[in-house]
Amino acid sequence: MTEVTAPAVLVTLLTVAVGWHGAGGAHGLGWALLASVFASGIPFAYILGGVWRGRLTDHHVGVRDQRRVPLLFGLASATAGLALLAALGAPRPVLALVAAGVVGLVVAVTVSHWWKMSIHTAVAAGAVVVLTLTFGPRMLAAAPLPALAGWSRVRLRDHTVAQVVVGGVVGGLVAGLVYAALR
Repeated sequence: MTEVTAPAVLVTLLTVAVGWHGAGGAHGLGWALLASVFASGIPFAYILGGVWRGRLTDHHVGVRDQRRVPLLFGLASATAGLALLAALGAPRPVLALVAAGVVGLVVAVTVSHWWKMSIHTAVAAGAVVVLTLTFGPRMLAAAPLPALAGWSRVRLRDHTVAQVVVGGVVGGLVAGLVYAALR
């Protein structure tokens, strides 16, 4: 479950769904793919490179002390992507989604300095909120997703229950506030 609910996977799938819907089909898919390169592709490639070079213990960046640089790199990539998307005239929902990711990364970098909040659960909760705002209440059917992500993270002993709960609350709030305000 940890692999299925990994932030890179969820961000990519969510971006495709929002892009497809927000810009009408194949045109939106192009915007979504461009956004995904900066929001998840480049940051995940950086993390995999860190694992390959031995600087990071795993692709989930499970050691809190190792999180700062990959999170800052991801923040820089997402911010650059947001600027490029805005300059090229990307649809508002795609811009809003990437902006929510940038704000979420700022929060994650800040919190991770002191505590290991679950980013898996934050992204999963944010995804449920964005899906519900985009497609309506029927998407509340995805509400178990953060709980499954959190269960997996606790079961693997990568997080405590408190770290999972806080991640879910923070992720849902950030996504709800930023995406709703900008879409």
